[in-house]
Amino acid sequence: MDLQTAWYLVMGVSVLMYTVLDGFDLGVGALHLCAKTDEQRRIFLNAIGPVWDGNEVWIVIVMGGLFAGFPNAYATVFSGFYTLLMFLIAGLMFRAAAIEFRSKTASSSWRQIWDAIFCVSSVLVSFVIGVILGNLILGVPIDANQDFVGTFADFFRPYAVLVGLFAMALFAMHGAIYLYMKTDGQAHATVRRWINPAIAVFVFFFVVTSIVTLIYLPDMFQPHINQPFLWLLPLFALAAIANIPIQVRKDRGGWAFASSCVSIFLLLCLFHIGTFPYIVHSTVDPAYSLTIYNSASSPKTLGILLIVVALGVPLVLAYGFWIYRIFRGKVRLDSSSY
Repeated sequence: MDLQTAWYLVMGVSVLMYTVLDGFDLGVGALHLCAKTDEQRRIFLNAIGPVWDGNEVWIVIVMGGLFAGFPNAYATVFSGFYTLLMFLIAGLMFRAAAIEFRSKTASSSWRQIWDAIFCVSSVLVSFVIGVILGNLILGVPIDANQDFVGTFADFFRPYAVLVGLFAMALFAMHGAIYLYMKTDGQAHATVRRWINPAIAVFVFFFVVTSIVTLIYLPDMFQPHINQPFLWLLPLFALAAIANIPIQVRKDRGGWAFASSCVSIFLLLCLFHIGTFPYIVHSTVDPAYSLTIYNSASSPKTLGILLIVVALGVPLVLAYGFWIYRIFRGKVRLDSSSY
């Protein structure tokens, strides 16, 4: 394996970790206003309260890794997608503020305002993530100088919007399953009623997005044609999703959440396999596209980066494991809760 591919795998794992971990945070936020009482909303906030900020570490690794390992792609993406990324960052900022400020006073109007901000910002971040991925699949106008030459409106082509809606449905399902795992009592019963509708909406967007991709973007499935065993990935993804309601009926919240994580992993594998070795496709001329080879840092730099990753990422994983272990089990409200 060459160094460029190795660093691409590091980036892929980082994207996976962010999507799985912060994905349920975003899903909880998207469902926040569906809670019936203030107590339920507090329970939902405390389900993610100890871990949400640590989960965001992975998006920092993704962005830093792109800058260090593929600087040309970083320059093009962060200049061309600038406005879209500002919406993403704004959503993350307002979500953090809502989590921290929501319970600073017992005023119902104060809490309702921050509840709405928490929900809207979570939905916004989910949608923007999907739109970015949709545009990376479609390609964007990049000229011979690797400069983005399109407009902001170009990011909202129908397929990109569809992937944005798909991401929202995915995170909402993932968040509902996480809440099912972390709650009990009336909150648990409430969340349980959300799971099947959330799965149905997700499966609808999964099927529609797959059909549209197959018809209009057949190149995404070229690796599957060359290697037929890759068709097992979407089938395994559907099997993992189908396993969720089975585990819910057996009241196995942990296994249901694990199945949701597996489905996300497989879907991201499909994205990376379909786009590899491209990072950003150019719709102006395929020759102007940015790949892991023409946008990578020097081999020496990549070698040093991999050493740093080999030392640093296990520490991040160990910290995450420690935090999740400390706060394992069902959510209980006390005087220190949000």
